[in-house]
Amino acid sequence: MDILDYAFMQRALIAAALVGITAPAIGTYLVQRRQALMGDGLGHVAMTGVALGFVLQTSPVWMATLVAVVGAVGMELIRARGRTSGDVALAMLFYGGLAGGVMIINLGGGQTASLLGSMFGSITTVAAEDVTAMAILAAFVLAVAVGLRRQLFAVCQDEEFARVTGLPVRALNLLMAVTAAVTVTVAMRIVGLLLVSAMLVIPVAAAQRITRSFATTLGLAMAISVTVSLTGTAATYYINVPSGATIVLLAIGVFMVLTALSAPLARRRARAARVTEEVCTRDDVKV
Repeated sequence: MDILDYAFMQRALIAAALVGITAPAIGTYLVQRRQALMGDGLGHVAMTGVALGFVLQTSPVWMATLVAVVGAVGMELIRARGRTSGDVALAMLFYGGLAGGVMIINLGGGQTASLLGSMFGSITTVAAEDVTAMAILAAFVLAVAVGLRRQLFAVCQDEEFARVTGLPVRALNLLMAVTAAVTVTVAMRIVGLLLVSAMLVIPVAAAQRITRSFATTLGLAMAISVTVSLTGTAATYYINVPSGATIVLLAIGVFMVLTALSAPLARRRARAARVTEEVCTRDDVKV
């Protein structure tokens, strides 16, 4: 395959696979707790980190991670203390992060065009050191999302019940916010900071159309995400289309297909449930 003959495509495909695995891993919890747009807010605030990375001539990935983590912790603390609503905190992240990134890169003598690759995704910007950083960050995301899945699921379902059972709810909420911030920076090179929220949400929403358990949803969402990420990245090479937009559109296409399949599947399950109920009723009558 000639696509693998080029080092930049090898790096891009590895990065796409990392994005595909990590985005739904934490996105499943965000959807569960109705924070689907959190990725957008973190994506915007991460732009400030990217701009700082360009101006200070350091790694944009690590600088974006640092700034996004600080923003995520701040937003979670504000939400937990109830001083302002979560929506207001998200709005501040949206606009402050975007404006801060543009301002910093201009004050540093750069051009806003330097941010475009990170905003919308660009496979040609994935350097070897970026892949290394993404792999390290992806390992952290998976360790949290899979290793603490029972605790995180309990917190997402009912914070008060989780607190009563002795779980450190505040620490887990902060860890979830930090993990979401790390996931955003993992995805920025391939999907782009403005589209990363779609990969946190759409594969999970698509999987939920035909699955019934949390574990099955998580597994199917990761499979969908990896597939569309690799397919979209390959399409960028063969037909010269934007990687981020292609990946997101493919994910939406999968969602629409599974939505169409979910209706007959739901009817089949309902018929099976009725048959089972009728059999149980007849057995009870005989007894």
